[in-house]
Amino acid sequence: MSYVLHYAPDNASLVVRLVLEELRLPYRTALVDRRASAQRGAHYKRLNPVGRIPALETPDGPLFETAAICLWLADRHRDGLHLSPDLSNPARGKFLSWLFFLSNTVHSELRNLFYPQLVAGTDPEHQAVASQQIQTSLTAHLDLLNIRQDSGDLTICDLYLAVLLRWSALYPVEADRSWFDLARWRNLNALAQRIEMRGSALAAAQAEGLGPTPFSNPHPATPPEGSAL
Repeated sequence: MSYVLHYAPDNASLVVRLVLEELRLPYRTALVDRRASAQRGAHYKRLNPVGRIPALETPDGPLFETAAICLWLADRHRDGLHLSPDLSNPARGKFLSWLFFLSNTVHSELRNLFYPQLVAGTDPEHQAVASQQIQTSLTAHLDLLNIRQDSGDLTICDLYLAVLLRWSALYPVEADRSWFDLARWRNLNALAQRIEMRGSALAAAQAEGLGPTPFSNPHPATPPEGSAL
């Protein structure tokens, strides 16, 4: 069985790449050229009708939405590393709550921070107010995640969170990002350092030009193909 990950460097596809690498699954990548807005083209939308990255081609057809792809992979491949509690595990419900908190709340609010015009229109003053409100909300979310973070068994949530921490430090490129200081959140900082030492992160960093400390001290991606922006 082989998969095709439709990706762009340092996009949400990075989370899926980490899961594929952790599970040691065979896959190949297909670049979605953001500079050419390929994600909005008819060809790509046959895989992901929403027109966002990523999409994953599977023997059962294409999948989209980051959390859905990762959960599907973890549940389908349970003979090795267990990145999600199985259906009989009492921890399954809590795991799902945190996974969808990361995807539906934290990730969604980060996207609004990166593109404030989506929630505030084109007026710069309105955008500034919206960005400040989003930063305050995200800070509270990270405070919460820092409290509940532990060093137990690795799950999809840990991989997803590491990527969200990376983006918080780097984006939006032109904006003031002083609201985010990973040192403030001791447990999240430790998580970032643990994840970037794993083989999955080393492989992803090499493939997408993420540098030696992609989560604890990230720098803009210098990918061998495509663009993160």
